[in-house]
Amino acid sequence: MKKVIVASKNPVKINATKKAFESVFPKENFEVVGMEVPSFVSDQPMSDEETLEGAINRAENAKLAKKDADFWVGIEGGIETDGVDMDAFGWMIILSEKRFGQARSCTFPLPPYVAKAVNAGQELGHVNDAFFKMHNSKQGGGAVGSLTNNVVTRMDLYVQPLILALIPFVQENLFEDFGEQ
Repeated sequence: MKKVIVASKNPVKINATKKAFESVFPKENFEVVGMEVPSFVSDQPMSDEETLEGAINRAENAKLAKKDADFWVGIEGGIETDGVDMDAFGWMIILSEKRFGQARSCTFPLPPYVAKAVNAGQELGHVNDAFFKMHNSKQGGGAVGSLTNNVVTRMDLYVQPLILALIPFVQENLFEDFGEQ
C-alpha cells in the first residue's frame, strides 16, 4: 500500500486526492492521510502566483513533516482579478522523492458582491457561507457548488487537475527525475 499525505485536514481535498490516485492507478492501494501544514501565503491568496506558491509550500512542508510517505499533495484555492472581474481556481502540486507534478483547475467567475467582499479582505469561503446561509462550505461543495447548484462541487473542481498533476508519475519515461534537469 502506498501512502499519500495531503497537506490539509479538509475532507474535500483528501477525498479528491484519493479519487484521483485511485482513478489513475486502479491496481494500487492507497492510504490517503491529511495533515495541517503552513502554506506561508495569505489565507485568501489573491493571485495565480501566490496560489501556486501556497500549493508548493504545502506539499513541501508535508514532505518535511512526514517523510515516510510515497506522495505529498498540496492544494491551494485562490482568486485572481483583472480589476473588474474576479475568478476562483485552485493549484494542485504532487511530489514524490523523484518527481514533481502540477496542474491548475479551471476558473469560475465570482459575482460582484463576492468580489467586493474579497477585495475588502474577507475569505471566499466565509463570504459564500454568509450569502448562502451555510456553515463551512469549504468542506462541502464550496463556492463553486453554491454557484452551480452543486452541478460542479469543490471536489469535482479538484479531481481533474489532480489527475493531470499525476501525468509525470504515469508517463515516467517522458519526464526527468529531480536533479536530472
